[in-house]
Amino acid sequence: MPGKNQTNKQKPLWTPARVACTLVVLSLLAALGISSCSSNDERRSNPPASGVATNNSRNPSAPPARNAPPAPLTMLPAAVTDAELRAVSGAPIKLSNYAGRVLLVNLWATWCGPCRQETPELVKLHKEFRSQGLEVVGLSTEDPDDSADKVREFVHNYKVDYRVGWPGPQVAVALMQGRDAIPQSFVISRDGRVLKRFIGFNAVTTPEQIRAAVQDALSNKGAAD
Repeated sequence: MPGKNQTNKQKPLWTPARVACTLVVLSLLAALGISSCSSNDERRSNPPASGVATNNSRNPSAPPARNAPPAPLTMLPAAVTDAELRAVSGAPIKLSNYAGRVLLVNLWATWCGPCRQETPELVKLHKEFRSQGLEVVGLSTEDPDDSADKVREFVHNYKVDYRVGWPGPQVAVALMQGRDAIPQSFVISRDGRVLKRFIGFNAVTTPEQIRAAVQDALSNKGAAD
């Protein structure tokens, strides 16, 4: 017959207090919108930071990461604005054609979970502010030949109403500056200045931050006046 001491030690692992504590932690994580995916979801071992996906091993043609990124991008170089970028449909995309308008450039990929979360927010933003001078351009970092059908399907499924294409390696390198995490979004003023750069996506905070940056850019017409 077991003694008192032995009986007291046989407590259940999941007490009501432990269950409640676990539920609180899980709720907080969900509220923060924590999501991540690696460039190879099937074999990931060390997932990247919350809300980002790395680009290189999924797409060998993507720009390589660098150990020491250069100074922050303040203006889009001519190599980026004047490049003719392959588009999903219609004429090639040329960023210089958007001079005088506020431009949001989004780097993304069809396989990227945070990108799929962010796209509906960009569609809403474009609908809301296009009449005020906002243009959105989505550039897939995937190989254009291999991903053409997937990108077209993505555009259809997500009802994307802005221009979508591919940046090509040279433009991708110039924009990413050694940071290969996606999504990345750049809010660019009417006179071509990079006002804000967003890396990754958090469902709670990122949409409002991008919205605020776009509103600030639209309210300051700058060189377009």
